[in-house]
Amino acid sequence: MLTGEMTLLHRVQTEVLEAVARGMELAEVGRILCREVEQSAPDVMCSILLVDDTGHLHSLAAPTLPAEFSAAIENLAIGPKVGSCGTAAWRREPVLVTDIATDPLWEDYRGLALSLGLRACWSTPIFGVDGSVIGTFAFYYDVSRGPTELERSFVDTSVHLCSLAIEHDRTLSHNRRLAFFDPLTDLPNRASFQEFLRRAIKLKKPFGLILLDIDNLKLVNDSIGHLAGDALIRAVGHRLAECGADISASRVGGDEFAILVDGCSDHDQLQGAADTILAHTMGMVAVDEQSVMAHVTLGGALYGVDGTDEETLAQNADFALYHAKQTHRGGYRGFRPDLRTAMVQRIEAVRQLDSAMAEGWVVPHYQPIVRLDNSAIVGLEALARITMPDGRIASAGEFHSGLSDPRIAYELTGHMLDQVARDIRVWLDAGLDFQHVGINVTTGDFQRGDLAERIGTIFARHDVPLRYIALEVNESVFMGGSDLSVPLAVEALRAQGILVALDDFGTGFASLTHLMSFPVDVIKIDRSFTERLGIDDKAGEVVVRAILDIARRLDMRVVAEGIETDGQLEVLTRFGCPMGQGFRFSRPVSVDETTKLLRQSAEDPSDSSRRSA
Repeated sequence: MLTGEMTLLHRVQTEVLEAVARGMELAEVGRILCREVEQSAPDVMCSILLVDDTGHLHSLAAPTLPAEFSAAIENLAIGPKVGSCGTAAWRREPVLVTDIATDPLWEDYRGLALSLGLRACWSTPIFGVDGSVIGTFAFYYDVSRGPTELERSFVDTSVHLCSLAIEHDRTLSHNRRLAFFDPLTDLPNRASFQEFLRRAIKLKKPFGLILLDIDNLKLVNDSIGHLAGDALIRAVGHRLAECGADISASRVGGDEFAILVDGCSDHDQLQGAADTILAHTMGMVAVDEQSVMAHVTLGGALYGVDGTDEETLAQNADFALYHAKQTHRGGYRGFRPDLRTAMVQRIEAVRQLDSAMAEGWVVPHYQPIVRLDNSAIVGLEALARITMPDGRIASAGEFHSGLSDPRIAYELTGHMLDQVARDIRVWLDAGLDFQHVGINVTTGDFQRGDLAERIGTIFARHDVPLRYIALEVNESVFMGGSDLSVPLAVEALRAQGILVALDDFGTGFASLTHLMSFPVDVIKIDRSFTERLGIDDKAGEVVVRAILDIARRLDMRVVAEGIETDGQLEVLTRFGCPMGQGFRFSRPVSVDETTKLLRQSAEDPSDSSRRSA
């Protein structure tokens, strides 16, 4: 090769590599390459095409080629007779056509080419590092001829430079995608969302923010597998992408999505967008040979009305989402100012409960459960009480909002289980007789999936048989949602000999169907029914009688809660209710007072009718 030719090639190579190093867009790098080559070989028209993963052509750079021709071949599929470039990519080898007018490879495209003055074309495939064809580099001529030796040298160098530039751009694009897009759903990720939110606030135009959680994802992961969980997340993400141009979703966490809704100026419009999202995302998702139902819960806040900065707006949308999950799972709730107040109170309650447990101020008090025919104590219900710094005994009800935090609920239950097991061991060692002690459990206790193991470990540590414990599960926990994890866990607990009581029966979501599908050992009639007895309330009596009849037919024991008067006791006894609890017999009292009550009033273990109660 002559020195002048080497100088020309070196100049082209230097220009292109410097453009890549400076971070120029790939299209601009392509134009620089074509311009430098055309200046050194003035009788050619350069073209660089990209070949996508589906085998379609896309123009990258062709500064002197007629625009009509570039437009005509855009998105053209490569093939065995697709001009020079489409055929070169198909064959994976250079294709030289010295006369477009007669070559069969141009049969479908020669009319356009000849009308634009294109007479010959030499195209060479560009290969990626993995050996796939990622583009083509071509010389077009306005006369029928082939390449000169100089032009061949330019092509060899240019194809190599194109490969470097395209692969570099692909690497950058891949890294950008990893940095700003979620690989599972192809939606923007948290970093992108935060930038979108900042831009939207700077524009000061109306918009809304909706936060979305996928319901029951943990159940899907645990019961079917994480591949099924990923399929559910992916399906929800793809459905969100189809909600409309004004609804822009990002995946910001495991089962969490953040959605910006353009043009929302009031909560009615935000509700409408939420309805659209719910309609698109709900429905079955196929996972191999199984199907799972996609359920989502939404909470939203409005820019301007509910916050004008990123932190406030996002926090208020999160408050609304939390409220929706507590009261309207599977639906939408918009932010209201009182939700912030409730959340602040909840945070303070969580802090106080944390401190109380750390300081050892949380202790169980016990309320007796008695046989109504003779007032003998057959069991106890353990209730958390907190000794305040001033000596006052506070009930857990004063800190109820803090128990909605799953972590706090989980820790409080563990704290109570340990103390109750210790107290039971003391009573057993003292020869005191009773059937069981009830402990309340919450949704937070079931979410970890280890409740049976926790109970077994704690009671084994104190050498207490599991038959002495009865778990009291509130109706709203047991049956309030579509998540089957609680009923399934209840069945596993019962299989180990642990009694399960359905607490506050009649106030939540229970039905006869639920009782047949997920049987429990004990039904506890809520105090709201008991208080209507003995005051000439026929409706209340009918309901209580029906509950007692249902329990007998399903072979379930019954405890009436909240018995306070002799009149209520008389009616329940007449109806055949076997057991009850309430202030008529005893308030919840300390472990020492409970020990005294057990010594005085525990039923005689020799009584053959005791178990029938």
